[in-house]
Amino acid sequence: MTCSPLDVSRVAVSSTGVRDTRTEPPTATRPRAREGRTRGREQRRYAIRAGIEASLSQNVRAHGLRRSRYRDVARTHVQHVFTAMPCNAARVADWIDTAPRTPRRATHFRTLCSAAK
Repeated sequence: MTCSPLDVSRVAVSSTGVRDTRTEPPTATRPRAREGRTRGREQRRYAIRAGIEASLSQNVRAHGLRRSRYRDVARTHVQHVFTAMPCNAARVADWIDTAPRTPRRATHFRTLCSAAK
């Protein structure tokens, strides 16, 4: 078995000297990735992942979850649990509070419908 020669057009050398071989541009793979998310099962999996990513992002941005006080895995886990508790409590409070925080303004269609009556 012999190796075929590397196509030089596919190799990009950065300023650090690390070579990056790309078989196709990332823009070509995005439509296929989105296409896979339109199916039922894949769409549900993606929705679950999006929810988890949103929770992590909220904890990282609002509560500093990225930094840990401890080096021990068990203590770091306890810190993560205690960090997630107020976030979950705030989500439950928002879920229970069904009244909108700001009143909605009437749309043009609603204004026309109420004027026609």
